[in-house]
Amino acid sequence: MVGFVIASGCWTLFAVAGAHVRAELSLGSLEFGLLLAMPMAVSALLAIPAGLAAQRIGARTVMLACLAGLAVFMSVLSVATSYPEYLLAAGGFGLAGGFYCAGLQFVTSHCRPERLGLVLGVLGSGVTGTGLNYYLIPLIHEAYAWKGVALAYLVVLLLVLFLMLMLTSAQDTEPESKKSTRAGTLIRQAWLNHRWQLCAFFGVVAGSFFALALWLPDYLISQFHLTVQGGAQLAQWFVIPGALAQILGGALSDRFGSTRVTSRALAIGLLPLFVLSYPPMTLFIRGIDATLQLEFALPLLLVVFFVVTLGLTLGCAMGSLQRLVILDNPQAAAFFAGLLLVSACTIAFLLPVLFSAVNDGLQIPSAAFMILFVLLAACLWLFVKARRQHERTTLLHQGVSPTYHQ
Repeated sequence: MVGFVIASGCWTLFAVAGAHVRAELSLGSLEFGLLLAMPMAVSALLAIPAGLAAQRIGARTVMLACLAGLAVFMSVLSVATSYPEYLLAAGGFGLAGGFYCAGLQFVTSHCRPERLGLVLGVLGSGVTGTGLNYYLIPLIHEAYAWKGVALAYLVVLLLVLFLMLMLTSAQDTEPESKKSTRAGTLIRQAWLNHRWQLCAFFGVVAGSFFALALWLPDYLISQFHLTVQGGAQLAQWFVIPGALAQILGGALSDRFGSTRVTSRALAIGLLPLFVLSYPPMTLFIRGIDATLQLEFALPLLLVVFFVVTLGLTLGCAMGSLQRLVILDNPQAAAFFAGLLLVSACTIAFLLPVLFSAVNDGLQIPSAAFMILFVLLAACLWLFVKARRQHERTTLLHQGVSPTYHQ
C-alpha cells in the first residue's frame, strides 16, 4: 500500500506543480488541461497489459518495473524545460496505473471473499498520495524551488523500490497458473456476464473523482483569489477524505451489499454537485419605487463543506463498485483491475480537457460541477436499472443462492 501511495501521488503531481509550469510557459487552458490529464491517458493504455503481465509473470515483477519507470520519468521532470518534455514526464507517470493493477492482483489472492470489500478499500485508499501533493509540494516549493519536488519524489521512489526488493520475495507473488487465460477470452467473459457495465460505472465515478482532484486546486485559486498553497491545501479536503472513504464503502458493502451502498452514495453525492454548480449571480427584483439587488455566492467555508461531502460519497461508491466487480472474478483480478482503470483513466483524461474547453467557451468556472452532476445522475439511473435487471435475471434461474452480498 505504501508503494501505491507514492505511485498515485505521481498522478496528480501537476495539479499543484502545474501552476508553476503554466506560469513559466504561459500555457492556455486547453494545454494545461492536457498536461493534467496525460498521466490518466497513459494509465488507461497500460492498465490491461499490466494486469495480464501480473497474471503471467507475477505481481511483484510488474510493481518493481513500474516503480523503476516512475523514477526514470521523475528524472525527466527534474530537467524538463519545454512543454513537450513536461508532457513526456506526465505521460510516464501513468505507470502508477500498472502498479495499481499488479497490487490488486496480489491482495485479492491473499484475502477471504467475505472481507474482499474491506481489503480492496484499504488498497484503494492508497490514492491518499494524490492528496499529499496538495500539502507537500507548496512546502517544498517554499523551502527550495518547485523543481525540488521532482528530486524529493525521485529519492522516495528509489527508497520504496529498494525496500520492496529487500522485503518481498518472488515466491509471494507467483503467477496464479502457468497457463494464463488469453485476453480475448477474458474480454468475452466480461461481455457475457455484463461486468463491462460495472467497469463503466466505476470509470464514471472514479474518473470524476480524479478529474475533480486535478481541477479543484486551479478552480479554488481562481474563484476565491487564493495562493497556490492555499488552494492546494483546501483541495486535499476533497482527495484525502474521498480516498479513505473507500475503506468505509468496501466494509459497508461486505455487510449490506454493493448495490445498496453504491446507489445511496451516488444519490447523496448529487446534492453537493447541484449546489456547487450554481455560479455567483446577481438577482434584480423590481419593486414599485426601487429595484432590489441580491447577490448570490457560496462562501468559501460552505464550498469546502460540500466538497468534503462530495469526496466522501464518491469514495464510498468507488469502494463498493470495486468490490462488486472483483468479487466474481478473483482469479483474473489484475485483468479486471485493468478494465476498471481503463474506464476510470479514460474519463479522468477526457473530463479535464472538457472542463477547460467549456470554461473557455462559457467563462463559468462552476461549469465543471454542472458536467459532473449530469454525468453522475445518468450513471446512477443506469446503475439502478442494470442491477434491477440483473436481479430479475438471477431470480429466474433456480438453485441460485449467493453466498455474499452483491
